[in-house]
Amino acid sequence: MMQQRASDHRPYFFLSYAHTPGYGGGTDPDMWVERLFQDLCGHVMAMTDLPAGTPAGFMDREIRSGEGWSERLGSVLATCRVFVPLFSPRYFASEMCGKEWYAFEQRAIHHRARSNQSAEAIVPALWVPVPPSQLPGSAERIQFNHRDFGERYVSDGLYGLIKLRLFAQEYERAVYELAKRIVTVADTVRIDTGRPVDYRLAPSAFGSRSSGAGAPKPMRITIAAPTRHDLPPGRDTAYYGDNPQDWNPYHPAAARPLAYVTEELVRSLNYQAVIGSFDEDTGQSEDKRAPLTPEILILDRWALQDEDRRRRLAAFDAENRPWVILVVPWNRDDPQSPDAEAELTAILERTLPVKMSQGRAFCRVAAKGVPSMEAFGQILPQVVEVAAQQYLRNATVYPPGSGGGHSERTRLTGPMGNTQFIPDTLHPGTQAEDV
Repeated sequence: MMQQRASDHRPYFFLSYAHTPGYGGGTDPDMWVERLFQDLCGHVMAMTDLPAGTPAGFMDREIRSGEGWSERLGSVLATCRVFVPLFSPRYFASEMCGKEWYAFEQRAIHHRARSNQSAEAIVPALWVPVPPSQLPGSAERIQFNHRDFGERYVSDGLYGLIKLRLFAQEYERAVYELAKRIVTVADTVRIDTGRPVDYRLAPSAFGSRSSGAGAPKPMRITIAAPTRHDLPPGRDTAYYGDNPQDWNPYHPAAARPLAYVTEELVRSLNYQAVIGSFDEDTGQSEDKRAPLTPEILILDRWALQDEDRRRRLAAFDAENRPWVILVVPWNRDDPQSPDAEAELTAILERTLPVKMSQGRAFCRVAAKGVPSMEAFGQILPQVVEVAAQQYLRNATVYPPGSGGGHSERTRLTGPMGNTQFIPDTLHPGTQAEDV
């Protein structure tokens, strides 16, 4: 029917589900999820040429209470071909499920960044129907027609079908169709394997509880880069396009402009990304004492060779907007980088001294130079967290009925929760600092 190369023995799917708390009677509440998993595995084995003994899928049932569970989850999420989340109200309230989703989605984002090709390898399943209004942004964006699996499946979910013998035929149909979809996606997408994400330190794709998970909040992404039409003399045009947003500093390893990769990374943290150009809108109309949104300023050092842009960046720096976090990609594999690094670094430090010294240790590292797309993906969640925290810290908050009086501002914990994580690949041994 549908075949996969026998040499590829990675699990076809990772079943991500919310564990149901035990209740009276001692019955295992997750036994029905395990039955679904076994049924899916049986279909996948029948539809492929996986050899005996090769796992068709993975669920965390056998490792949840054992040692090394974080490493095991990270390893499987970095290699499995398809991610199957079991939608339910409890699923989207689970930080652990949000971490699993985030870890897998990073692979898809980096796959698209490297190849500029589709990497839609999330196949959702309805365990319990969830109203669209309750879906976080990460789930709402998935284009998936659940009605292909049957009308009763849409109205009752797999849990309703598996529990009632009356719907046994509808259950068999839904599981069979789900297995077919898993195999088809695994065959056609072939998403790259990735580096394991430390599950304990990963943020949740559904947002953090303390920041009010739910509808995505805005996060501005501003690009300060030249275009191919106004480059410094002798600068290679291969990294640039007709707009600043077309800048691709990690060419040729990356095929997509960094602005759009950043947009996906920010969206994976349950924020709504708004992309802009520093040259088009420097934000002069924004009251610097009352920020409109948290912001990430992504700067190309080569842009600093333009005198007018350098002047405007210096004026921006003098306004001291701590909710705007500076990130400076600097591709060490760019042949022109080594010769220009010392000069451009000196110009950067003179032009943006506040931004270069502001924030936590990993923010200062991000401002000094992020050497690869992988390192950029690692550090961005921490940058987003600091921008969100500083935005709440500096935004003017008026309680209802206060008449405009100030009150103590609400503390916001960003997508990483209370975790303070610094990627080893960027600056080993550095300790995180307070914002």
